Amino acid sequence: MAQLYFRHGLHELDAQFDHFFRTYPDYDSHQAGYCINAGLETLLDWMQDAHFGDAEIEQLRGQRNSVGEPLFHEDFLAWLRAHGDFSAISIRAVPEGRVVHPNTPLTVVQGNLAMAQILETPLLNMLNFETLIATKASRISEMARGRPVLEFGLRRAQGRGANEATRAALIGGADFSSNVGMSHALGLAPKGTHAHSMVQLFMALGMGELGAFQAYADLYPDDCLLLVDTIDTLGSGVPNAIKVFEELKRKGHRPVGIRLDSGDQAYLSIQAAKMLDAAGFPNTSIVMSSDLDELVIWQIMTQITEEAPRYGVEADNVIGRLVFGVGTRMVTSWGEPALGGVYKLVAVEQGGAWDSAIKISETPIKTPNPGNKRLWRLYDARGKATADLLTLYTEDPAQGDRLLLRHPMDHTKYRIVRRDELSQVEQLHVDVVTDGAVVYTPPPLDELRARRADDLARLDPGVRRLVNPHIYHVSLSQKLWDLKQNLIDEARTQSMAEEG
Repeated sequence: MAQLYFRHGLHELDAQFDHFFRTYPDYDSHQAGYCINAGLETLLDWMQDAHFGDAEIEQLRGQRNSVGEPLFHEDFLAWLRAHGDFSAISIRAVPEGRVVHPNTPLTVVQGNLAMAQILETPLLNMLNFETLIATKASRISEMARGRPVLEFGLRRAQGRGANEATRAALIGGADFSSNVGMSHALGLAPKGTHAHSMVQLFMALGMGELGAFQAYADLYPDDCLLLVDTIDTLGSGVPNAIKVFEELKRKGHRPVGIRLDSGDQAYLSIQAAKMLDAAGFPNTSIVMSSDLDELVIWQIMTQITEEAPRYGVEADNVIGRLVFGVGTRMVTSWGEPALGGVYKLVAVEQGGAWDSAIKISETPIKTPNPGNKRLWRLYDARGKATADLLTLYTEDPAQGDRLLLRHPMDHTKYRIVRRDELSQVEQLHVDVVTDGAVVYTPPPLDELRARRADDLARLDPGVRRLVNPHIYHVSLSQKLWDLKQNLIDEARTQSMAEEG
């Protein structure tokens, strides 16, 4: 497409593209009611070095069309060699860590048409994926009820995307990761445990499970967390772990805990907690792993709450020592493998003014909101987010006595909000890149996490519900609604005239 724009002299027109997703992730048995924005820093890092150099131009020069002719013309390649970077691009975006919703522009790209179009694929690749994983991690973290969540997914993640998955998971709610490289890059200590193979080795050499535990404790006396299900969790693993813990205690060390990786983990955690308490280790952790996700964690918590009293154990005592090691189902967003993020042309600048662009679809949700816009979040008197509002760029919803909020697709649905019913009107976009220069300092991880926690706290509980969440309102201002309808009518009239 960039060559076509070049051929027709359109390549240096200023254009605006919006990046947004149309629907929340749907995991079949449960659905998200919000997403966590992520991936912006990854994109910015890539953009700083991305350009068409000699090697890239030669690769393009070697491509042929179906009749063997050069696919790319030399004059276009010369332009691309001279201008094929993102120094003419400007970006406004919702910061990472923020709660976001469908059909709202998370990223707004402005710049020359050719390079803004070329940016589409890498932008979608990075932002869609990290937002997908951050959302999954957030839901898992919520179901953990404040208990630590460890990201264990490196071995099951999609190749080189594993590092981005770890980063997104840590933004979205994971507390630590077993990914050593990314943990250090983000200023965190990596967290993990030993594998079954260590116990198997010692057993094969005749030293047994207890020998394996003793060797591990000798080397890591202050970080001793033992995997207890290689043979028999309650008959062997936990008793042997207790023997090792007693020796550590005599030497002045404090054991960390045990890990369960199979079986009925709710039942096993109750019994293990009972045994550890009886042995004088009430504060040791119980790490759970093995195909955990938000639904499984919710089920485990529910089962512990119901079953623990039957065994003379306080449910809170068990839950309060749990740690969740979540791997495959976090970093692959189990149940929803992709976020349906798109990148659509919404405006073209001609003669110093922006002309809005529209795409009409047989499916109404696929008709994007046109024009140069702003995105606002409205908070009610309780301080809870009550709606996200899209307006024309020139509008300020903080002004005036009332707001008319139009449904993006259904003309019969609207809502009137008095200004005095709102405690805050917040603009969500910030300037990120201006004419190729990064003007935004990406916050450190702890700030991104705090931002996510604050946004979640300001969502109604119904929106955060695990199953069948309440639908959060995303609305258009009356002026934007009118613009959208006028463009749709004009496009249909033009189409009918061409057919005639």
